Amino acid sequence: MAGKNIVVIGAGYAGVAATKKLAKKYKKNKDVTITLIDRHSYHTMMTELHEIAGARTEPQAVQYDLQRLFCRLKNVNLVTDNVTNVDHDTKVVTTEHGSYSYDYLVLGMGGEPNDFGTPGVKEHGYTLWSWEDAVKLRAHIEETVAKAAKVRDEAKRKAMLTFTVCGSGFTGIEMVGELLEWKARLAKDNKISVDEITLYVIEAAPTILNMLDRNDAGKAERYMTKKGIKILTEAPIVEVKEDHIILKSGETIPTHTLIWTAGVKANSDTAEFGMEAARAGRLVANEYMEAKDLKDVYVIGDLVYFEEFENTPTPQIVQAAEGTAHTAAANIIAEIDGSEKHAYKGNYQGFMVSIGGRYGVACLFNKIHLSGFLAILMKHMVNLKYFLDIRSGYYAFQYIMHEFFHIKDERNIFRGHLARYGNVLWSVPLRVFYGSMWLLEAGKKTFGWFGGESWFGDSVKLPFEWLQNTDTTSGASQAATEVVEEVAKPIFGFSYAYGEDPMMVFDHAPKWFEAIMKVMIPNAEVALAFQKIMTILELLIALAIIAGLFTWLANAATIALVASFALSGMFYWVNIWFIFAALALMNGSGRAFGLDYYVIPWVQKVAGKWWYGTPRSLYGDK
Repeated sequence: MAGKNIVVIGAGYAGVAATKKLAKKYKKNKDVTITLIDRHSYHTMMTELHEIAGARTEPQAVQYDLQRLFCRLKNVNLVTDNVTNVDHDTKVVTTEHGSYSYDYLVLGMGGEPNDFGTPGVKEHGYTLWSWEDAVKLRAHIEETVAKAAKVRDEAKRKAMLTFTVCGSGFTGIEMVGELLEWKARLAKDNKISVDEITLYVIEAAPTILNMLDRNDAGKAERYMTKKGIKILTEAPIVEVKEDHIILKSGETIPTHTLIWTAGVKANSDTAEFGMEAARAGRLVANEYMEAKDLKDVYVIGDLVYFEEFENTPTPQIVQAAEGTAHTAAANIIAEIDGSEKHAYKGNYQGFMVSIGGRYGVACLFNKIHLSGFLAILMKHMVNLKYFLDIRSGYYAFQYIMHEFFHIKDERNIFRGHLARYGNVLWSVPLRVFYGSMWLLEAGKKTFGWFGGESWFGDSVKLPFEWLQNTDTTSGASQAATEVVEEVAKPIFGFSYAYGEDPMMVFDHAPKWFEAIMKVMIPNAEVALAFQKIMTILELLIALAIIAGLFTWLANAATIALVASFALSGMFYWVNIWFIFAALALMNGSGRAFGLDYYVIPWVQKVAGKWWYGTPRSLYGDK
């Protein structure tokens, strides 16, 4: 077989999928060379751009370096450049810095925002169709809120703190969902009231989320309305100004931020390629994804116009992008191998939309309807499947880290329980184990667990010499002089280590400690009461540590108890690890799957407001 050159333009979902399929097929065939050209050195996860624009994750989280994606596929040449021309006669792709001949060409350059010629969108609006768009929008929002916090003019301040999203498709709804969860942080950082921030969704059609089942769309709409998002339908925007937008009805909405997500058209660069275009500039192709009237040229992803059904082209979604890419790649393989071609058949397994990191709606296989936790969990599963499909375990791991462990402000379905900011997730097993050990000791003394002798019976064990000959009362039927070997056993029930006799930290209580104890425990009656109180305290500490409630105080108390046991001559070196375990658990261990996750922020909020009042961005206003 003569050598074949396959050129793929565009490293979006479709371009990566087609290149992966072709490269895997011809991995061991040196006669087939694949060149992937894109203006960026990375693949952008377009479906997660709203997370960057809404400050849920850091900008690098949606960038996937092409070298990492194709490092194992040596037959793929990566080119970072801008395509300037495609000559179909000579079969040459020209870029700003070179040219590449092809036997087969795959166009996957995607789409770009479509403003439908609405005046002012380009000048004053913000789009969300690239990594650069997301970073620019994020910076604008942060700067606008910071400036608004210092504005005294009420009308101007309100306009600056009003954020409008035009379009109620997936991108628009997901963007407003991020703003919904971000506004609390924006308000706190800029010392304004969260109620000052207003969010709008503006839609020209009568309904929102028109790709979803009406019941699912209704759930999403009710959730947003409940959270205070204002939804305007049948309200086309006819002009965008710097500080307001004008609706077709004549109504104006004062705002300094319009996010335009109302439409998509084909990449405008393809207009110079001399190919037949249809609605929104999309390039016409047949069922094999072959460009109309052109041989050996294939069109995939958002760029392709192929009517699956009459007047219904393939949707501009990831599932269609990957499906058209696989079809084009399979048919190039069929051409090279001389086998039968395959027609495109859409396989859409469902639709889902997130409204922030904690709520979403989904419909799977047109029959399974999910909302809330399960919908968002399913979206994460789909995203992880994508990384498995493109065979990138590295970026699957990175996705898990930034979506679950590096999340701030509780902005995912686990509300921050897994986040590595402000808690120690991996200390949870130690916390439960450590608390259980204290519970076991308290249970032995309280209920006689595992052969222990209850301290709530008729006897009392007295560890100090000055109490050993003191008569006991208060129902004690056994003399307090009965200092049995039980007292000499380690307080936590571990008698031996590695077959050796254990060594006590102190054989006898130091004199200064005894002096303190004589004041605190002058007689046997007080000793009996003190032991019961200590047992109850151990029980409460155990339950608090297991439940993760006030873990700093509870573990500090265990250190104090261990110190007192050691000074009393009742603690062995083999159990000294209890002190160091307590020190480790004092580092916020109750913030992960513990009650401190809820209690400590509430205490901080209430105590802070009581002590300091409410901080404001401007002081001196009446």
